[in-house]
Amino acid sequence: MTTRWENWARTESATPVRIVSPASTEEVATVVTEAAAAGRPVKAIGSGHSFSGIAVGEGVQIRPDRLTGLVRADTESGLVTVWAGTPLHRLNPLLAELGLALEVLGDIDRQTVAGALTTGTHGSGERFGIMATQIRELELVLADGSVVTCSARERPDLFAAARVSLGALGVITTVTLQCVPLFALRGVDRPRPLEETLESLDELAAAHDHFEFFWFPHTTTALTRRFTRLPADTRLRRLGPVTRAVEDRLLADHTFEWLLRLGARRPGAVPGITRLATRLTGSRDVTDLAHRVFASPRNVRFREGEYAVPRDTLVAALRELRRWVDTHDEAVSFPFEVRFAAADDIWLSPAHARDVAYVAYHQYHRMPHDRWFRVCEDVLGAAGGRPHWGKMHRLDATELAELYPRFGDFTALRDRLDPARVFSNRYLDRVLGPAGASR
Repeated sequence: MTTRWENWARTESATPVRIVSPASTEEVATVVTEAAAAGRPVKAIGSGHSFSGIAVGEGVQIRPDRLTGLVRADTESGLVTVWAGTPLHRLNPLLAELGLALEVLGDIDRQTVAGALTTGTHGSGERFGIMATQIRELELVLADGSVVTCSARERPDLFAAARVSLGALGVITTVTLQCVPLFALRGVDRPRPLEETLESLDELAAAHDHFEFFWFPHTTTALTRRFTRLPADTRLRRLGPVTRAVEDRLLADHTFEWLLRLGARRPGAVPGITRLATRLTGSRDVTDLAHRVFASPRNVRFREGEYAVPRDTLVAALRELRRWVDTHDEAVSFPFEVRFAAADDIWLSPAHARDVAYVAYHQYHRMPHDRWFRVCEDVLGAAGGRPHWGKMHRLDATELAELYPRFGDFTALRDRLDPARVFSNRYLDRVLGPAGASR
């Protein structure tokens, strides 16, 4: 019997020849060795939360179900080694029990550790890097079945590449993370005029530990989120269960889903729907442990693309996108999300060697997205943007090579480690090039 795999967004699917769930590094190595000998590609998947085809595999599919949990932890140094298949929403409480936390998180926590890190997942905060900057050591199974570790001192080139590897260099089995002492966050959500927000973006980003905002096209309001880091023993002020159920489940999920279904049938109603959604979102002021504030549920299905643009091009790009929406009849039912990250030295990180602003654009899954996404890619690409590896985009290796100074180094390393393309798929061959392309 065959088992069809599908990602969360239902943009990608596959029917693997074989599905395995190894429980150790040695078992992963055996799976890779046997698959390579049989000429079958191998794809390790996470939770399926990437919108791109990065996790699609028609050969041997490695599922992470049994590669989960803590391997070891040093509470004094904050170094914690975890199995790569551990979902973030399970890892965070385990760290909290140790008095530790990840320094920064994205806005959802459904991904596995390896899936989140190696696709370049990020949070928001101009003084903080993407999540992969927290990695201190990786253990990988290479295409020949060998097991290697890499860090800043051991195989430093592999470490620079593998932290955001797209799954192209090997199967990551364990990850050692630099954690920080457990901390709380005060999260304040407030609506604010969009133009006023754009005019003061640098000040807002600098004034808060973490700052981001949402903006629904067809409206003139930004929904801002400001986070302040606090000691873990701060008195918490959580949402009560009734308030959370009403705001997150009833308003954010059920009501929004109903409105979007209406918009899918009657696109002319979408501008009114986005204005109503902006009003319903309202204000919020909570204080809780950081991982409970950083992440929020995403139960309404959508499509998503995202580009990281240089900070100094952000405002002009957003204004250009706003002008396009205002002068065309495109019904865009989902908001932009704008976040910030510090520069890093990871070869294929969208924040490589420059501070960036991430601009995520979305569309409800029942509505057409192609035209809108092309416009967003055109504008954000012209602003010098690099696409998020786990989100939808149309770029290929030739175009991407122009955006990443170390792109050729990455593909050359890939050629050396996986010349037979054991870990490849159609997406990776498109964005990295086929075998030998680095020569």
